[in-house]
Amino acid sequence: MTSRELVRLTLEHRPVERVPRDLWTLPGVHWFRAEELESLLRRFPPDFGAPAYRYGKAERAKGEPCRRGQYVDAWGCVWHVAEDGVVGEVKEPAIKDLADVSSYRPPFELLDNADLSQVNRSCAESDLFMRVGTETRPFERLQFLRGTEQLLMDLAYGEPAIETLIRMLHDFYCREMEMWAATDVDGVQFMDDWGSQTALLISPQMWRNLFKPLYRDYCNILKSAGKYVFFHSDGNIEAIYPDLIEIGIDAVNSQLFCMDIEKLGELYRGKITFWGEIDRQQVLSFGTPEDVRTAVRRVRAALDRGQGGVIAQCEWGLETPAENVAAVFEEWEKPL
Repeated sequence: MTSRELVRLTLEHRPVERVPRDLWTLPGVHWFRAEELESLLRRFPPDFGAPAYRYGKAERAKGEPCRRGQYVDAWGCVWHVAEDGVVGEVKEPAIKDLADVSSYRPPFELLDNADLSQVNRSCAESDLFMRVGTETRPFERLQFLRGTEQLLMDLAYGEPAIETLIRMLHDFYCREMEMWAATDVDGVQFMDDWGSQTALLISPQMWRNLFKPLYRDYCNILKSAGKYVFFHSDGNIEAIYPDLIEIGIDAVNSQLFCMDIEKLGELYRGKITFWGEIDRQQVLSFGTPEDVRTAVRRVRAALDRGQGGVIAQCEWGLETPAENVAAVFEEWEKPL
């Protein structure tokens, strides 16, 4: 069985011979711990791949991402990075005054000048499940453009300019989804970090009114082309799990250890694929390999019935011990 077949069976909640593997790494792991990374990937080859492609050159971008100092992204937001190898934070939003929304334009050059000429060939030549990441992250991009505190105030006051900005972003993201829907990739992912440690950052009702329709459109575009849809969010997002299932998300990557894992399993096992994860806030970063194994066993007990619907995923942070990452996949390899 190929990796592509394994992942498809998993997403369709059908019996699988093993759980698919998916390792995420921060840039610094590639830069500073390449030998450890290569060694682990030889032991536990991932089942996911990405096609060869290139987005267009961003007109506003300056500097190098993930390097200590500052850089400007394609949308004009200024990021500050305190340590090489990490993503950093937006400290200078691109739209400081709502009056500037009417003159703001998303970086359509990324899409207009994208080179996807090798995508279909990449997919045909690989037995991996080919999944592509996207720019699509409406809530986070709004925060980057306005600043988190200011955006939350904008939403609370119902500023008309924010609705205009949302429509503007949505046009960009729909075009991006349509671009990928026309290729041979197996799956497409988008993201938004919605949760605090204990709840959503906005009310569930506001989420359903403003953002759920956007996500539904992305899912409809992709599903109509036969693509699997992957979604990531940090934080506690228990409140919107049913909504993600309703609109057609196939796999959700969420911080399980911020939530009631057993409850999630009882309510949603068989309805959505749990795409990881293992606690990176505490266990992976500061625990022992046995702590990691215990965490994996808890996830498996709640979610894994050997009937698909689970992906062995974790994130390797810059300071995460390699033996902890290895322990994740070693434990997933064991029979139920």
